[in-house]
Amino acid sequence: MNLTISGHHLEVTPALRSYVTTKLDRIIRHFDQVVDVKVLLTVEKQKEKERRQRAECNIHVKGNDMFAESSHADLYAAVDELVDKLDRQVVRHKDRLQNHHHDAPKRLM
Repeated sequence: MNLTISGHHLEVTPALRSYVTTKLDRIIRHFDQVVDVKVLLTVEKQKEKERRQRAECNIHVKGNDMFAESSHADLYAAVDELVDKLDRQVVRHKDRLQNHHHDAPKRLM
């Protein structure tokens, strides 16, 4: 899996990088065919303090691309919301890939 973590208007510290990496391990635990993950962490220059920290993520899995974004006053909380959204998308994608159809029982006459 290729993981790219970048920051816009902020420096990605090692603590922040390790936090994002440990949170993304939950997605890999649910679906192991993740090819590429790109995370963008931004601080927007808004006058209001709420929803200023933003986290975006693009995930390329086998057969699909997924995108999620989250905004919060705290960057760590934004990352938590982001991973929750991505986890739901990945579980839904994995569920669609599985074959839920069963063969019809053969009739005996």
